Amino acid sequence: MAIYDSIGATYPRTRQPDPRIAAQVHAALGNVTDVINVGAGTGSYEPPQTALAVEPSQVMIAQRPSGSAPALRAVAEHLPLRDNAADAVMALLTVHHWSDLAAGIGELRRVARRRIVILTWDQQIFRERFWLVRDYLPEAAAFDDTRATPTDQLVDLLGGVRQEPVWIPHDCTDGFGAAYWRRPRAYLDPQVRAGISMLAQTGEDALEPGLTRLAEDMVTGRWHTQQAELLALDTIDVGYRLLVADH
Repeated sequence: MAIYDSIGATYPRTRQPDPRIAAQVHAALGNVTDVINVGAGTGSYEPPQTALAVEPSQVMIAQRPSGSAPALRAVAEHLPLRDNAADAVMALLTVHHWSDLAAGIGELRRVARRRIVILTWDQQIFRERFWLVRDYLPEAAAFDDTRATPTDQLVDLLGGVRQEPVWIPHDCTDGFGAAYWRRPRAYLDPQVRAGISMLAQTGEDALEPGLTRLAEDMVTGRWHTQQAELLALDTIDVGYRLLVADH
């Protein structure tokens, strides 16, 4: 997780939690009394009943807002917590960074008394539906292929789950990978790209040809012509999924 000590320094500039996604996450958690947020980053989407955040990057911990839940520097694969430590454990857009998925999920199951909520994405759907990686940045898609966690594997490790699609609003305030699906110009902004690990880790040199084509298509109007149907939508499903497991 040393990667976030370098790419995570500017996260608060573009990664503000979206209230609609927050509502879905909090509804998935249900009426739990306390929550542990694993891979917590800067604290996005933590509900009021969050008792503890677990995050390996000190750079990310340092950016948590004043008044946030206390943060512990540790990794998901080795949680320094007792069995059944909290009603629920959540892990949002983090499992793809873990070095040992089975160990991390095992730790979540050990620590959660009632419920586990994971936000991830289905890479196959993402590749097929999201125009940025499909039409302009296949290099970023190829990078994600190396780290994306198959949803079926997560389901098996969790012992059965309920899956919910997370529809991304066109004005999403949390600048993760597909947040700007109806605002293509945003992807030309280096600051926006710095807050998207898929792009930041692929590297600017690899992205440059695709970004140049995108910029040209914005000028000529080709992008708007090709995406006319998309521009009429308020939300889109490009493969983000909430997995909810009870035990």
